[in-house]
Amino acid sequence: MSSLHEARLALGRRLRELRLQAELSGRQLAESLAWPPSKVSKLENGRQSPTGDDIQAWTTATASADEAENLLASLHMLTVQHIEWQRQLRAGLRPHQTEIAALDAKTRLFRALECTFVPGLLQTAEYARARFSQSVQVLNIGGDVDEAVQARIRRQEILYRTDKRFHFVLTEAALRYRLCSPAAMLGQLDRLISLSALPNVKFGIVGFDTPYAVAPTHGFWLLDEERVMVETFSAELNLAQPQEIELYRRIFEAMAAAASYGRSARDIIKNVIDEISEEPDAGVE
Repeated sequence: MSSLHEARLALGRRLRELRLQAELSGRQLAESLAWPPSKVSKLENGRQSPTGDDIQAWTTATASADEAENLLASLHMLTVQHIEWQRQLRAGLRPHQTEIAALDAKTRLFRALECTFVPGLLQTAEYARARFSQSVQVLNIGGDVDEAVQARIRRQEILYRTDKRFHFVLTEAALRYRLCSPAAMLGQLDRLISLSALPNVKFGIVGFDTPYAVAPTHGFWLLDEERVMVETFSAELNLAQPQEIELYRRIFEAMAAAASYGRSARDIIKNVIDEISEEPDAGVE
């Protein structure tokens, strides 16, 4: 069971407790609020998340207005934990990059596992443009792609901060997926070789011939010991429960232990470069 569902269930249980303390049936509460009875059931059983107005109405109807502040705080955590891309990117792609930059500034240790993409902090402008363009198409949102690319490249200045440490682990598949043109991918792979030499960057690749102790189900970012960020097609998940952070820390360590570093990692990248360079449309003389 995901922490998001657990949090929604916990909030629902508390709402049910307040209704029972007020000696109201679900139907009575629904009638007093002019709600369909099914809404009360859905909220109490975690099948629907309440709005702030729902909580205010519920606590008023159950004579428990003093509980409203705590419930609204729980709702806020639930909202932050699961942020739909359509809502988060409503103002455009660039503002989201600015928000991430603010989070970057607070973080000292960045650990990232990526199975499909090159991490944003390591992307070239051409690769980033391809990724943002795909997001615009998939999510059907406004396309301030150039501004977002510029913001992402500015974020990368943090790689040169001596007070920050970075540990990136990529699967070899992330180097081979055709998410941009061959020419753009060649530039991206060359960039990875350069960045892997930075003193505060640890860069590993799990090659195709490496036995996996843990299946790379999805990528994630572990920021200090405070937060795990997971991106899905529809939303960004922010996980902060201690048991979740510990689980993702162990998964990251298992993947990192399987990765190749230094010359071995660069050899994997160079092999991919050689293969792409042989393609007719790679733009290499």
